[in-house]
Amino acid sequence: MPMQEPQRRLLGPFNSTCTGVPHLELSANQTGPWCLHVSIPDGLFLSLGLVSLVENVLVVISIAKNQNLHSPMYYFICCLALSDLLVSVSIVLETTLILVLEAGALATWVTVVQQLDNVIDVLICGSMVSSLCFLGAIAVDRYISIFYALRYHSIVTLPWARWAIVAIWVASISSSTLFVAYYNHTAVLLCLVTFFLATLALMVVLYVHMLARAHQHAQAIAQLHKRQHLVHHGFRLKGAATLTILLGIFFLCWGPFFLYLTLIVLCPKHPTCGCFFKNLNLFLALIIFNSIVDPLIYAFRSQELRMTLKEVLLCSW
Repeated sequence: MPMQEPQRRLLGPFNSTCTGVPHLELSANQTGPWCLHVSIPDGLFLSLGLVSLVENVLVVISIAKNQNLHSPMYYFICCLALSDLLVSVSIVLETTLILVLEAGALATWVTVVQQLDNVIDVLICGSMVSSLCFLGAIAVDRYISIFYALRYHSIVTLPWARWAIVAIWVASISSSTLFVAYYNHTAVLLCLVTFFLATLALMVVLYVHMLARAHQHAQAIAQLHKRQHLVHHGFRLKGAATLTILLGIFFLCWGPFFLYLTLIVLCPKHPTCGCFFKNLNLFLALIIFNSIVDPLIYAFRSQELRMTLKEVLLCSW
C-alpha cells in the first residue's frame, strides 16, 4: 500500500479506501508546522488488538456455550463480537506484516505479499461494514422488542435472524470486495460515508424513540406510586446518560475515520485537511478501541452472559 508516511502502509489498494489516501502526498511545508500529529506506536495497535481478540472470543464462546442465549438478540451480539474481532485481527495482521517488511523480510515475495495484502484489505473493510450492520441490527431488534413486545417472537424468529445474519455477511464481503477493486473511484468513498451516516441516523432515531417510550412508561408508574417528580428526574438522568454513552462512543470511535474519508473527497490537497490525514493511525486505533468497548455495552450487561463467562473463565464446561 503505497503511503506517504508510516501509517497503514502496505502494498495494496485498501489504503486508498478504508486505510489511506489515494495519490495524496502532502509535504511538511504544505501542512504547516502547526499540524497536530498524534503518533500511535505499532505496539499499541498490537496491544489493543490482543485485548479485543480475547474479549470478543470470550463473548462468542459464552453465547455458543449457553443454550439460553441462543436467541436472535444474542445471535446479533455474537456476530457483532465476531465482526469486532475480525476488525482488530485484520488491522493487527496488517501491522505485523508492516513490521516484517520493515525488517527486510519477505523482500523477494512481493507478489505473495501483494495478494495477502489484498485479502487483509477485504477482511478489514468487510469486518467494518458488518460491524456497523450488526450495530444497526441490534438497534432494530431492541426497537421491535419494546414497541411490538407482544408480537416480538413472531416477528423476530430464529430463522429470520439467521437469514438476516447470512445476508449481512454476504453483503459485507461482496461490498468490501468491490470497494477494494474500485478503490480509486470517488463513488466508493461516498458509499462508505453514506452507509456510516445512514447507520448513525438509524441508531439515533431508534434509540431516542425507545428512550421516549421508556420515559412515558416511567411516568405512568410514577403516577401510580405518587412519586412522579423524583422518578422523572432519576429516569431522565439515567436514560440520557445511557443514550449519550451508547451513541457518543459509536460516533467518537467511528466518526473521525469516516470524516477522514469525506475529506479525501472534498479537500485532498488542502493543508488543513492534510493535518487531519496525518492522524489516520489514531482513527484506526479508535475503531479497535470501539471493538473493546462494544462487549461492555451490548454483551456483558447481561447477567446470564456474565455468569456463563465466569464459567468459561473457570473452565467449568
